[in-house]
Amino acid sequence: MEEVILRAPDISCDHCIVSIQKAVSRLAGVQFLKGSPETKEVVIRYDPSLVKVMAIEKAMEEEGYPVAR
Repeated sequence: MEEVILRAPDISCDHCIVSIQKAVSRLAGVQFLKGSPETKEVVIRYDPSLVKVMAIEKAMEEEGYPVAR
C-alpha cells in the first residue's frame, strides 16, 4: 500500500469530502480516504498495482474537485 496527499482548493466542507470519497472509492485499489476542509487536502491509501494516482486525480476532477499541482 502507498499513501498520497492531494490538495484540492475547492474543498470547503465535509460534504465535499463525502463527494470525493464516493467518487474515489469506486476505483479498484483505493482502500482509505480521509480529508479535511481546513487544509483542503485528502489522504488516500491505495494499491499502486491496481490504481494510479492520475486515475484518482481524474476521479476527483470529474466530481468537481480539481487537484492543485
